[in-house]
Amino acid sequence: MNKITPEHLSRLACVYVRQSTQDQVQNNLESQRRQYALVERARQLGWERVEVIDDDLGRSGSGTLRPGFSVCSACSAMAKLEQC
Repeated sequence: MNKITPEHLSRLACVYVRQSTQDQVQNNLESQRRQYALVERARQLGWERVEVIDDDLGRSGSGTLRPGFSVCSACSAMAKLEQC
């Protein structure tokens, strides 16, 4: 049984990529590789439209200035509105 429906696949898939510090961005390349690999995984699962949001590389999650997260949240809210 596949839980991913055609309705799911008709939507945009967003991959949010973030690392907390510039040191992690520069030295933890495996984490970045795995996060960006989620794009290919989404395509393998059937999504045709996949957007990467990586504006927050090197930004701490404890701060309020995370423009990428704001975009991701807005996209999520819009998807919920479309279902109403």
